[in-house]
Amino acid sequence: MTTVTTPPPGLVAPATAPPRRDAEETKAAILRAARYLLARRTHADITLKAVAERAGVSAPLILKYFGNKDALFARVISFESDADDLLDAPLEDLGRHMVRHLLIGQTERGADPVLRIVFAPLQGEQGDILRANFRTQVSGRLAERLGGPDAGLRAELAVSALLGLGVMYGIARGTSLRATPVEDIVDRYGPTVQAHITRPV
Repeated sequence: MTTVTTPPPGLVAPATAPPRRDAEETKAAILRAARYLLARRTHADITLKAVAERAGVSAPLILKYFGNKDALFARVISFESDADDLLDAPLEDLGRHMVRHLLIGQTERGADPVLRIVFAPLQGEQGDILRANFRTQVSGRLAERLGGPDAGLRAELAVSALLGLGVMYGIARGTSLRATPVEDIVDRYGPTVQAHITRPV
């Protein structure tokens, strides 16, 4: 005979709670949602409610983490932290690192934040700021590391080569590229980017 045990009066077994995201995961989800919306609408037309709905959080949580809408979008149109990761390698291996970083972003996260300079249809002041940030925080920072009279050109050529790969891999979704292991592409394309980083003798 099976005995069914019921909890004492007033004691209810807790329901299984959905898994909770930690603060960094939540912030990342909010930034992804804001980037997605900014690529499709003007800044003025985006509400915190829309960002919250896309991120799966509450609007007050966005205020808790970012302060206000302007502070959130200042982060969205900045490439500072993205460039930290993209350029985090010795110069002699930087081309391979940049290629690997971009491809892993595509394969593991479905996007690479640096690529938003390619497809964000921003006009007016927000677009101007985004482009200025990209020049300063990505290609400008790379140029500072390279040095020499042609450092700016070499940096912009290296970044251009990387963005071209990103467009074909992540946006055009080239079938041959996407069927090739990441390290094989790194071996083939890393030297192309590195050729602009390494100053010709």
